[in-house]
Amino acid sequence: MTLEGRFDAADGVVRVGGDARQRYHDSRGYGYPLEGNEIALAPVEAAHLLYRGDLEAIVDDASGERLGFREFISREPGDDFGVRFLVYADLRSRGFYLSPAAKPWVADPPGGAADFAVFPRGKGPGDGEIAYALRIIGERTDIPAAELQPGVLAVVDEESEITYFEVDQRDPTGTSGSDADLPDGCEADLLADRVVVWEPPLDLYERTFYGQPLEGREYDEPTLQCSLLEAAYLAEREAIDLEPTTVRERGREVEGERFDRRLQVYTALRGRGVVPKTGYKFGADFRTYADVESVEDLGHSELLVRVHPADHVFEPRDLALDVRLAHGVRKTMVFALVGDEAADGDGIEWWSLERLTP
Repeated sequence: MTLEGRFDAADGVVRVGGDARQRYHDSRGYGYPLEGNEIALAPVEAAHLLYRGDLEAIVDDASGERLGFREFISREPGDDFGVRFLVYADLRSRGFYLSPAAKPWVADPPGGAADFAVFPRGKGPGDGEIAYALRIIGERTDIPAAELQPGVLAVVDEESEITYFEVDQRDPTGTSGSDADLPDGCEADLLADRVVVWEPPLDLYERTFYGQPLEGREYDEPTLQCSLLEAAYLAEREAIDLEPTTVRERGREVEGERFDRRLQVYTALRGRGVVPKTGYKFGADFRTYADVESVEDLGHSELLVRVHPADHVFEPRDLALDVRLAHGVRKTMVFALVGDEAADGDGIEWWSLERLTP
């Protein structure tokens, strides 16, 4: 026998009696139990059961109107109901149980801006285990950086295709050199948008991967071309004989306030034992190497890093482009969100995004 539900506008839930608890909640993870065998369903859960034919109709308590799937979703308020339903139905079809990420559906909701709690395959709301928090947006919904949170982001495009991104905080670390390995006062000249370091120790390039050798000179007496970021970092540590302020000012002339943010990230990465090099070829600020023993035996870089201010607002289309590009070159996309340099730690939040197939 197919059951009917009753829409309670005051509570915003659909109540179903009969053997609904055993049929829908206990065996398939829908809703939450009320007294007796009655359960309460979130509207998206009720819509899914209507869509599948497991509910025959939903009766509006206020008007007595009997609603099928088409009528119910047409009157469900909220601009995001359509995309939430699409993702809910997709994950259900993949064998996941999921519930709205708010009490009383989930005993310990993930919090933040999550739409659903997704349970591990084979588990449901009563098992006390959550696989991840899920947030759902359409492709035209921007995401303030301050709203990033660990979990999964589902983006529904204009043709109703769904892309899933795993979002997590990152802690870049490595074993590549330290400031103690730097030389002292190497001669250097500031050119238009780079610095030439004359005859530094070979290890400055070979072991700690600063600069690029100037072609046409003997490798055992290298002349290095360094970026303004590298030069500013080296000048501040008196490894080259240029004034740090002079190099910083040139950097600001070349790329504006963005230079200071990138230098803050560059400095933080070097302090973590990670070697940052330009990510220009990949459309990023940096590519990074966690372990550099010798540039002659250099492995693949692991991360692509894009630098943004802490109040940056992401467009989903840009996120998709960055993450897909990083995946295509076997790297992980990391966003460095730069705040107050005087804050605890390095004043940077590190977030990684990767494609996910649930």
